[in-house]
Amino acid sequence: MTQKSAPTCSRVSSTLLLLLTTIPMLGADWLEFRGNANQSIASGSTYPLKWSAQENVAWKSPLPGAGVSGPIVIGNRVVITASSGIKDDRLHVMCFKTSDGSLLWERRFWATGRTLHHPTSSVAAPTPASDGESIFAFYSSNDLICLDLEGNLRWLRGLTHDYPTAANDVGMASSPLVVGNTVIVQCQSQGESFAAGINKKDGTDLWRHDLTKTACWTSPTLFRAPAENGASTDVVLIQSPDRTTAHDPASGKILWSYDASCQSIASSCSADGIVYLPADGLTALKPAAKDGAVEVLWKSNRLGPYAGSPVFDRDLIYVINRSGVLACADDKSDMKWQARLKGTFWATPVLAGDHMYCVNQDGLTLVVKLGEKGEVVAENELGDSVLGSPALVDGAIYLRGVGHLWKIADATQASK
Repeated sequence: MTQKSAPTCSRVSSTLLLLLTTIPMLGADWLEFRGNANQSIASGSTYPLKWSAQENVAWKSPLPGAGVSGPIVIGNRVVITASSGIKDDRLHVMCFKTSDGSLLWERRFWATGRTLHHPTSSVAAPTPASDGESIFAFYSSNDLICLDLEGNLRWLRGLTHDYPTAANDVGMASSPLVVGNTVIVQCQSQGESFAAGINKKDGTDLWRHDLTKTACWTSPTLFRAPAENGASTDVVLIQSPDRTTAHDPASGKILWSYDASCQSIASSCSADGIVYLPADGLTALKPAAKDGAVEVLWKSNRLGPYAGSPVFDRDLIYVINRSGVLACADDKSDMKWQARLKGTFWATPVLAGDHMYCVNQDGLTLVVKLGEKGEVVAENELGDSVLGSPALVDGAIYLRGVGHLWKIADATQASK
């Protein structure tokens, strides 16, 4: 019995060793712009309500250059992009340990495309994306870089080489999206404009669709669409100023389209088979499971977002408008309440439990308690401008300022 159990123990030990090795990668992630599946909803509900540049700061790490991209979190790694140099043509990808903010690795590349941008923006404007195994860093210069989690280069595409006029005067800012084996990018400007599906394994084109030649900064968005068998299927939404199209992520096939005057900065969100599209204020669409039909459920010009995208949770929709007012409406567009916030908001707010975290461009985070009304329960000043959307993971808030990457967490979450 003892002799037979030895290999079993060995297998158990090996299994435990494997689990211990992989557990750090199984933690909650924030894999792309607006978190997993573009929902802007954090897992768990225990996040700091109050902080300052000295209070509840687990760590802050200096950054080598500018950026308005948001951080992503992959297990015990937090990844951020930046750009530097007189021409802003030095591209950085950095990976930090979530536990102490130490730099695990940094990779630098030269931009191959145009690097002009508005003074408030940066070449590092799009938020990177990950599938948990690779990192896809995208820049206003249309350089798309794929690295593994150790920082080894897998491939690089200079899309400006293929589309030399794909640029605008204030910079590009659309963030990539990974669905299955496809990385989807949207390059839309007064020049060459297109959405493309790129093979995440080797960087080759899988598909491409031309878009209207007009400036646009929205990002491809995941939509979990209802299927005929009652299940759901992943669909990619491409939102242009003149219409929104839904695509099969593998082939690029257009599944349905909706012609309307759509927002050029805020992107859509979705839940329960309904798309909440920033068009004519805000429009709720219900695509059919087949035949490409789209039903307009309602439109509301009182729910039009500004730069941040809408957030939907538990039958309620939240938007921040141009005046800095956070509005909450039910899923029929009936207004529930409005709360005036301070400042101008570029970052999409994030919902965690019963609180909404709204970061204005001055780096002031207003924490709003959600309920029968919206009540601002905390105002947290960092003294560092923030334009990128935050990442909320495992009780910690990651904010990207001008000069530093910040981890906000109380003592129980600081070293995770």
